[in-house]
Formats: sequence, structure tokens, C-alpha cells
Amino acid sequence: MVDNEIKVFTVLLAGGAGTRLWPLSRELFPKQFVSLDGSDSLIQITIKRLLPIIDLDKLRIVCGESHYHEIKRHIEGLSISPEDKIITEPYGRNTAPAILLATLNILKENKDAIVLVLPSDHVVSNLSEFHKKVMEAVNLAREDFIVTLGIKPTYPETGYGYIEGGDRVNECAFSIKRFVEKPDEKTAEEYIKKGNFFWNSGMFAFRASLILKEFEAYEPTLLKNIRGMVSNVSISSEEEYKKLPAISFDYAIMERTHRGAIIPSDIGWSDLGSWKSLYDFLPKDKDNNVIEGDVVSSDTSGSLIKSEGRLIVANSLRNIAVVETADAILVSDLDKSSGIKSMVNDLAVKGRREYRTHIKVNRPWGYYVVLEQKDNTKVKRIVVNPGTRLSLQMHNRRCEHWIVAKGTAKVINGDLTLILDENQSTYIPQKNVHRIENIGEIPLEIIEVQIGDYLEEDDIVRFEDDFGRLDLTPLK
Repeated sequence: MVDNEIKVFTVLLAGGAGTRLWPLSRELFPKQFVSLDGSDSLIQITIKRLLPIIDLDKLRIVCGESHYHEIKRHIEGLSISPEDKIITEPYGRNTAPAILLATLNILKENKDAIVLVLPSDHVVSNLSEFHKKVMEAVNLAREDFIVTLGIKPTYPETGYGYIEGGDRVNECAFSIKRFVEKPDEKTAEEYIKKGNFFWNSGMFAFRASLILKEFEAYEPTLLKNIRGMVSNVSISSEEEYKKLPAISFDYAIMERTHRGAIIPSDIGWSDLGSWKSLYDFLPKDKDNNVIEGDVVSSDTSGSLIKSEGRLIVANSLRNIAVVETADAILVSDLDKSSGIKSMVNDLAVKGRREYRTHIKVNRPWGYYVVLEQKDNTKVKRIVVNPGTRLSLQMHNRRCEHWIVAKGTAKVINGDLTLILDENQSTYIPQKNVHRIENIGEIPLEIIEVQIGDYLEEDDIVRFEDDFGRLDLTPLK
């Protein structure tokens, strides 16, 4: 374990819009929540990777408010208490504001903390080497360097940024000479030949007090604004935060500081930034395919084919990605799969639900599944865990029918309070205040039929949150 004579806080960055591994990832279910093998999610894998070397009490995760409940669920899935571990942003503004926000909160607990910053959605195959490099980075950070792990390139990748190493700082690190944007293939080949260029991993270690001085020197307005917003682990309104510059930590600090250092690292790393990078990372079969789920293939090679449910029959495919989910199917040339990001952004512009969510959406009280949606009707299965309830709410432009399929529900419907058992139902008119609560000992299943001219979440007027709190300040 890292020597904690000086306290080491680990910060996981868990933002993202869910565009890179779409359709598995979505805006409300970005890459860190995706499971590659049907078991642990990427954020769970990241936390498990760190367990031998970090203090769990000093783990902090920075995420968007809309991801709070899902982060909490994944932490609890590891039997780890999420209390005091989640710091939320009301609006994503890139990595510099996120790291600064976490650092300011950490400094309230320890004025001399070392901060280790890691992405929550990357993979590492060489764990012993990773642990070694992390400890080297922490020890160098104690000497007032701002340290990053540079990945030794294994091929001329054009999708990563590169960092050029300069003079030696010690036996394991170099000064940072410059950052380089994504190069063309010829330039990337030259970088590999030179031997002092490394892929930018997005992993950092620094003394918290030092990084504040660097923000004061290079981004004083950003520092002033976030300092003014911070209160405990909460910040001000979404509109205030949205006005902050969307700036990366690389640009804000690392490209400007004179205290930067890079530790060359060969840790079996990938950022899983595209289906091609995921294909490269995963084991292949005898035909050089990555195949998961209900797939039958013939004369197919060099491809990634993943089914979440339905049968996929693949015939005579070469270098293709096919990914099936309940509501969307991706088919792409594997080498050009990074282009999916712009197409998914087009879905957002068009207002497509498939950009934002899956048909199954997890909530603090359970989950719901959209079974069907037409112009003026939507049918959902709602599953409410024992002892939990939905928020007290009403709708201005739709009515709802609730049918209990399993369990026992306590229902508030306007002035009425009802106890409904299996095969009983109620009708909720527009503008009726209503709520479901599971008062039984088994999961409560409700079939909900919505009818109206507006069926989206924006039609909800909430009088409390999903924990029954009347104060609707952002959840932390």
C-alpha cells in the first residue's frame, strides 16, 4: 500500500457522454458503467484494481448529478459504502474544473494531501506494474512535481495525444518537454522511433496545495469561481457552473507548468475509446474474432460481434463491428469505429431517446423498462424495491394507468391513499399529485400506461426527490 504518512486521496473521474461505446453506453449510462463480460462494470474494475494500494476512506469519485444514483449503485455493488465518496457537478466542464472541485474538497479534510487522479473507464492488464508506477508517481508528487503516467507506445496510434519526455528527473521519470495533439501515422511512427514520446494516459499525481498555486498562476478566474461555489461537497446552480470554461487539465495546467514530470509506463493500458480499441484489448478466438452473446458466425474473421439479447447471424464478414442492444444495433467498419461519436451526436441533435438512455433505466428505488412508445402512448414496467418509493409528483400533459402485476403498493392518487395488490389498478388524471410505494417484502412490479401529447420526463413536476426529501437541491 502507498505510504500514507502524507495522506493520499484517490480521485476517479467519472464523467462522459456515452458516445464512444454506443449503443452499450448512453448519455445517462456512459462507458464507466458498461460491463465488458457481463460481470463488473469498468468503474468497478477500476476500484478493484486500486484496492491493494489505496485507502478506501479517501476514495472520491467526481461525476455529473445525473449519474449520481448509478455511481452509488455500482459502489454498493462492491459492498463499499458510498458515503462521502461522491462529488457531483451540475454540468460537465471537462477535466480541469472536475479536478479542481475535488481538490478543494479534499483540502478541507487535509491541508497536505497528495491527490491521485485516474479515469474511471480505462483498463490495465499488468496490475503489478501499474501498482509500482502509481507508487512512483505518488512519491514523486511528494517532491512537488505534478506527475503523469506516460504509456509506452506499442504501435503508431493516431487517436491518442502524445507527451514528449525531456531531461531525467530521477531514475524513473523525465521532465515534460511538450504535449502533442493526435498525430498522423507517419508522425506517430517517428515518435516511436525517437523513444521519448508516450501516450497521454490522463493519470496524474500531485500535492493538493501545489496544484492550487498552479491554478492561481495559470487559471486564476477558474479557481476564484469554483472556490466561490464550493460548500461542503456541493456547489451552486447549474447555470453558474455552466458558465465555467470547458477546459482540460492538460491545457489548464500540464502544458503550462514547470513542475511537470512523466513516468514511462508499460502497464497494458487502453482507454477503450472506440470499438476498435476494445477489440484490440479483448482476447480473440481462432478466427481472430471477439464474439459475445447469442452469435452464430460463418466465414467471419477480424470482427467484433456482441449480442445483448437477440440472435445475430454473421456471414462472410471482415473487420466489422456489430453490437446489438434491446433498442439499437450498430454496424461499422471496425477501423473506422471512432467515427461513431459524431453520428451519436447527431442522434442527440435529433432528440433521439437512444442517445440518452437504454430502455431499462436504473433508479434509486429500482428500475423501469420502456416496453413500447408511440406518438401519444408509452408503456413501462416499473420495478420498485421493498421499502422504497418514487418521488411525489404530477404531470401537466399526460394521464397514467397503473396496474399491479406483482407485490403490494401504497399509492397516493390526489386526495386518495390506496393499497393495491396484484391485478388491481388505479387511474391518475392529469395534474393529480401521485406516488407509488412498495410496502411489501418482494419487489413490486407495476405496468404503467401513459397517454397524452407529451410523454417525456420534462412533463414531471416533482414535490420531493426519490428519497422523500422536500429540499430539491442537487443530490450529493
